[in-house]
Amino acid sequence: MTLGLLPYSSVSGCWLPLLLLGGLLSACGAGLEQRAARRTYAQSLDSETSACMRNPALCPRVPGKGVGAASGRQRPAELGSSLAAGLRILDAALQKRIDQVMSECALKADFEVNERYFAGNPTSQQCAQVMGSDAQGNPVTRAMLLGREKHQVALECVRDALNQLRPGGFSLNQRYRFNKDSGAWEPLSERGVEGLLRAGGQGLIGTLEPDAVIHTGTPAEVLDVYDFKFPCPGSNVATWRPYARGHPYYPAHQGQMYEKAFGVNPGRVAPRWGVRRLHEKP
Repeated sequence: MTLGLLPYSSVSGCWLPLLLLGGLLSACGAGLEQRAARRTYAQSLDSETSACMRNPALCPRVPGKGVGAASGRQRPAELGSSLAAGLRILDAALQKRIDQVMSECALKADFEVNERYFAGNPTSQQCAQVMGSDAQGNPVTRAMLLGREKHQVALECVRDALNQLRPGGFSLNQRYRFNKDSGAWEPLSERGVEGLLRAGGQGLIGTLEPDAVIHTGTPAEVLDVYDFKFPCPGSNVATWRPYARGHPYYPAHQGQMYEKAFGVNPGRVAPRWGVRRLHEKP
């Protein structure tokens, strides 16, 4: 089956036994040095646990504006040694193609994971089922586990597609930190983030980590930003994650901070909704 730009292939997998769930979830707190992408989704919100919202030190993973900012270390497939001048311009036609990639990858991830476990769409009751607890004792629902898995499938899909459409001009899960001295948002390298995590994670509070960043070939020069949302059930509205009370950015939400930091009109991507911009054009 083919969806527009992308092949709609099946991905094999099986549901993790509940006996292993404790180890999987505790890795969110204890395995900070691991580099595998592990995001937790709220039942009808997005890609991070409430614990992660309160303390970035509990976020497990580190993968990839400001003038003169040192760019983070990138994978060779994502950042080539030389870039065409066209990478510095994101015209309407290219942006439309990238939006299509994001929408199709969200659909692909949603379909494949749902088929893997339900042969269809999960019900509200299935989404709300508590499967265990995280390292802080917070309940973990089936919706959170589904969202995490869909997130991983979607990002793999995006990487494959953008390596063809815009090689060297994108990053996934690139983290940015505001530099008070330069007044710029600077990309952090994987090694830099790992060091901050080992130090307790306080240096990561207030950092931003979009799911996908389109840039000029230098992650510091951001052209567009996307975040995936996988509400469960899928009929729920996909929203930007609000920052919790006590967070430096409270009462703003993700989209507002992406706009402020990168000067873009960020897009949230959900299977049934496609790409919705913070400021929708009439």
